[in-house]
Amino acid sequence: MARDFYEVLGVGRHADQDEIQRAYRKLVRAYHPDVNKDPGAEDVFKEVSEAYAVLSDPETRHRYDTFGPDFRQVPPDVDPAQWARARAGAAGGRGSPRQTGFGEEVFGGFGGDQGIDLEDLIGMFGGRRHRGPMPGADQEAELTLTVEDAYHGGRRTITLPGGRRLDVTIPPGVTDGQRIRLTGQGGHGSDGAGPGDLYLIVRIADHPRYRVDGRDIHTVLRLAPWEAALGASVPVITPGGETKLTVPAGSSSGRRLRLRGRGMPNPRGRPGDFLAEVRIMVPPWPTAAERKLFEQLAATSNFDPRRAA
Repeated sequence: MARDFYEVLGVGRHADQDEIQRAYRKLVRAYHPDVNKDPGAEDVFKEVSEAYAVLSDPETRHRYDTFGPDFRQVPPDVDPAQWARARAGAAGGRGSPRQTGFGEEVFGGFGGDQGIDLEDLIGMFGGRRHRGPMPGADQEAELTLTVEDAYHGGRRTITLPGGRRLDVTIPPGVTDGQRIRLTGQGGHGSDGAGPGDLYLIVRIADHPRYRVDGRDIHTVLRLAPWEAALGASVPVITPGGETKLTVPAGSSSGRRLRLRGRGMPNPRGRPGDFLAEVRIMVPPWPTAAERKLFEQLAATSNFDPRRAA
């Protein structure tokens, strides 16, 4: 018998969608076949993926909570309350009440040693086990990209649950949390029904140089004291390549300089901006000549940074 999907993800039955998603991400990072080479990791990965596919969809989760492990076999038009009553009645009152683990108490051994068959219960509703075409389930997978990959887009090979590899095209300018739909790449349908879709959820990895906020890209611009005081034109590296940035005279640390339209591309509108935050740096080990110049500046200047506006 399959494990309870809540148990697989390690969450309670009343967990919200954010908690379910966090648990899924944690387990996928631990058991993904590309990361974990343990022989049993792939089986765990498949089990986690199936549990998340069911519990992340509110409608499918409701059916699972209502009908238990047989939720896929119960016809869609069956009333949950009527199902519970029929299940208890089919047990004929035999045995003592027991908890199913799916929020209902029933008598006897549904599907167990009392010999009650799912076909018998469905027959009580004037039907048979659902065997018509059933579309495949939609699936989700995370796609982690560098800032540069998200900026430029391009081809990428990903590994899906079950070890299937798929070449996908990443559009330029995808943002963190964006969903990329791959039609027909989800779960297989039954009885000739079409497959579901696969949704890739983009996650942009931390970067040593950039911080991405929506479509805006932030960076730190290190300046020498004289560049900040006198103004300068300095080179900056953006994901789209190197460019020049004009630093106004009198720029202090914390000032943000903006390059409009040099952030993440946007195929459907205005691109983001590239923002550089000034940080003034001083020589850690000034030479004798540098030290002398700084001493001359200190003796000549009336500037008091602690009283500056």
